[in-house]
Amino acid sequence: MIARPPLVVPLLALAGFLVLLALTAGGWAPLEEFDDALSDGFRGYGDASPTLVDVLRVATDVAATVPFVVAGLVISIALATLSQRRPAMLCALVTVSVPVLWGLMHWLVHHPRPVDGFVVVESNGFPSGHTSNAAAAALAAVLLLWPHLAILGRVVTVTLAVAFAVFVGLTRLALLAHWPADVLGGWLLALVVVPLAARAATRWGGGAERMSGDRTDRVVR
Repeated sequence: MIARPPLVVPLLALAGFLVLLALTAGGWAPLEEFDDALSDGFRGYGDASPTLVDVLRVATDVAATVPFVVAGLVISIALATLSQRRPAMLCALVTVSVPVLWGLMHWLVHHPRPVDGFVVVESNGFPSGHTSNAAAAALAAVLLLWPHLAILGRVVTVTLAVAFAVFVGLTRLALLAHWPADVLGGWLLALVVVPLAARAATRWGGGAERMSGDRTDRVVR
């Protein structure tokens, strides 16, 4: 059994992502000025804290593509082995679709990364792959655990998930691996893909849970 956010969540996220994509691809000056200003602040802080930069270089790779895909495949296979078909399908869909989508965007959208960052990456930057991976993994974990937790457990799980997604996004900014728009795009991409994957995983039977306030309504099909 997995939880399923309302359809409005991925639709709003998709609208936001498309607007951000248009502004980024079009080189909207106010967005570029904001990106420059925030990145300059991170650059100054990083120059003054080389030890922290070294730590962040290691920490950020927890959401790199290889760990994300390997963990996703292992969890998908484990869930399938336990006859948890819909949770396994959700994990598999997220594991495959998220890297493919942000990789496709890197190929299609010419948006160079900050120059002389604390990590060297040659590809385009929109949206942030690490951020997309982290946010997708965090949201998928929430949807998988939500039906099995009481209110306190849900609060703790959501808090940890948000903290993880935000932390990875901030590491990408602090390392000057991405502009702020890239990181925001990664969060939005996860908010589009994971809820839609949850809907796809529950389409062929029961076992879905609508997330609503302090109670969860079972959806029977």
